[in-house]
Amino acid sequence: MHTDILVIGTGISGLTYAIKLAEKSPATKITLICKQQLDEGNTRYAQGGIAVVSNFKKDTFDKHIMDTYIAGDYQGDKEVIDFVIREGNDRLNELIDWGTQFDKKENNRLDLTKEGGHSEKRIVHFKDHSGAEIQRALIQKVKEFQNIQYFENHILVDLITDHHTKTNHQTCYGAYIISTLDEEIIKITAQITVLSTGGLGQLYDFTTNPAGATADGLGAAYRAKAFLEKLPFVQFHPTALFPKVNGETFLITEALRGEGAILKNHLGEAFMEKYHPSKDLAPRDIVARSIIQEIKTQKSKHVYLDATNIKAKVLLNHFPYIVENCQSVGINPLEDLIPVIPAAHYSCGGIKVDENSSTTLKGLYAIGECSHTGLHGANRLASNSLLESIVFSHRAAIKTCVDLENNPLEKDFYLKVPDWKGQSYTSTNPAKQTQDLRKQLCKIMNEDVGIFKTTQGLINAQKQVKQLYFDIVQLYNNNKLSPQICELRNMVSVAYVMVNQSLILTQNNGVFYNHDYATNPIL
Repeated sequence: MHTDILVIGTGISGLTYAIKLAEKSPATKITLICKQQLDEGNTRYAQGGIAVVSNFKKDTFDKHIMDTYIAGDYQGDKEVIDFVIREGNDRLNELIDWGTQFDKKENNRLDLTKEGGHSEKRIVHFKDHSGAEIQRALIQKVKEFQNIQYFENHILVDLITDHHTKTNHQTCYGAYIISTLDEEIIKITAQITVLSTGGLGQLYDFTTNPAGATADGLGAAYRAKAFLEKLPFVQFHPTALFPKVNGETFLITEALRGEGAILKNHLGEAFMEKYHPSKDLAPRDIVARSIIQEIKTQKSKHVYLDATNIKAKVLLNHFPYIVENCQSVGINPLEDLIPVIPAAHYSCGGIKVDENSSTTLKGLYAIGECSHTGLHGANRLASNSLLESIVFSHRAAIKTCVDLENNPLEKDFYLKVPDWKGQSYTSTNPAKQTQDLRKQLCKIMNEDVGIFKTTQGLINAQKQVKQLYFDIVQLYNNNKLSPQICELRNMVSVAYVMVNQSLILTQNNGVFYNHDYATNPIL
């Protein structure tokens, strides 16, 4: 099939982009690809909210800009930080106009909360499931447009580039997509292709990301020769519930600490004061490393988050989702300490893009977590991710309108794109082998490419991941393609790049921490 715009991924970035473009260009045909259902993805799991300067009596753009720059260990792009923070309020108002509900005070002003690294209260939220509310509103809005269609239960296989068309334009022409239901592969050509596929959290055993976060966009972009930057900068959220809920890691939002919850070790000691002057609201990288240090010192499996000092009314009204999930595993946050552990949360690196989300390949955009904009530097400031998504989606939609008008592909060019080769393979059903290889990959990443690294550990990981890469290529070449093989292929490709980039780094910044370069055991 052919479409004007192909958007792969339907979280806040993909949906916002589609809505903006559909409003500006009603005649443009937009096709959305959902890995699972339309309401699934990373966005719906975002608990905290969006960091936006809205209380101008106490807060300023300059304060938010400086907070972002400091949290990123002074590695962020100053120009990007500046325009993202300054444009955030307009983009937030658009979300509200599209039907998104945010908590308000009695005077009808937005109820703002504070998270780690922020100097003022500026987090706009909807209880403790802000992402789910944003996703709900955006889906409802998307369904209003006749020029937007979507396909659920489909996964990206590969981007269509000059490699397939035997031309030399350094251009993307769409993508090959596989159905998760019947495993049929379809070719979708497009004038513009947009990757909004989320992160890479499934490279690790403990991750706050959903099951679909298998680095699909990153892996496909790597094979298409787009540039990937800053992959070693993976942020670990300090507080994930230690017992998994229905087999998945559950995030305990930082906003709980913003309301007064305190981290404690097994001796009942509030330990953060010995690591950072901001204590429990220090930047996430420092809190995560401090927790791991306490776990090692105490020889325990986790630390505790004490929320019992927060009023029951506040817990029940502002954090009902957390209370419910804790209670489902036998923990009552109103009375009990909550066992927590850091978990892979957010990729600060990704596909290199410019200020309008264009990649190094003509016709290919990347927005959201799969992109690297320069906003986060070496560590993301809490709740800046959704802000980044709405600002860059807006900019990408505006630039797309210009591209559609000024850079049309030649007529019938899409006829040169071949169908997918490999449908004739008879599958030997290598499900167990696929699963075993994935477990091996996660084990390597957990042990040697996690919060704390060493040069020797990274060298060991490089050798092991390289061998896994060849094993998975062989699996890919010798079997009919399945969604599981697609995911594994992407994961190992991105892991390989991440390890190689980690070995090039010679100093610690933000979330990247190599013991061999450390002058302080935590900071």
